[in-house]
Amino acid sequence: MSEVKNIMIVGVGGQGALLASKTLGQVLLDSGFDVKVSEVHGMSQRGGSVVTYVRYGEKVYSPIVDKGQADFIVSFEMLEAARYTEYLKTDGQIVVNTQNIDPMPVITGAAEYPTNLQEKIQAANIKIDALDCLTLAEQAGTSKAVNIVLMGRLSKYMDFSVETWLQAIEKLVKPQFLEINKKAFLLGRGDN
Repeated sequence: MSEVKNIMIVGVGGQGALLASKTLGQVLLDSGFDVKVSEVHGMSQRGGSVVTYVRYGEKVYSPIVDKGQADFIVSFEMLEAARYTEYLKTDGQIVVNTQNIDPMPVITGAAEYPTNLQEKIQAANIKIDALDCLTLAEQAGTSKAVNIVLMGRLSKYMDFSVETWLQAIEKLVKPQFLEINKKAFLLGRGDN
């Protein structure tokens, strides 16, 4: 029986975390796995924390990832990555967009955005792959493709073909945005 793998996608509302989880889920389904996806919404508008759990294997019974179980954390924002490090396995991997999005306490002046988060995560012996996904998404044609850039980067760590990922994107993205999203995926992988 195959081991169940756990992935958390964390971000801020309005960034496309749900499309990212659907894309990942489609890749896993197309590859023959039992998949459970659980979306835990904060505020559904831009600014609230959003978490999605994706679990896959031969048979998955629960959609929830507990602390210390995540093989991967994919984060749309550095503070969200730091917030969920306790969910990562000892040998787990974080894939994160380097963009900082101020949470409401920072916007209102009640708090300051923490500094040197990437260095602090690395100092805790956590593997982190930080990438400027916003710039890559803009190179692909739209800032809204950060989610697909992140999926491209995640794909480097998984044993699924580029074709499988691109087919999943084709199934989920509207035709008028397809080429931009394919380009964003390949830029995230580092394939120009």
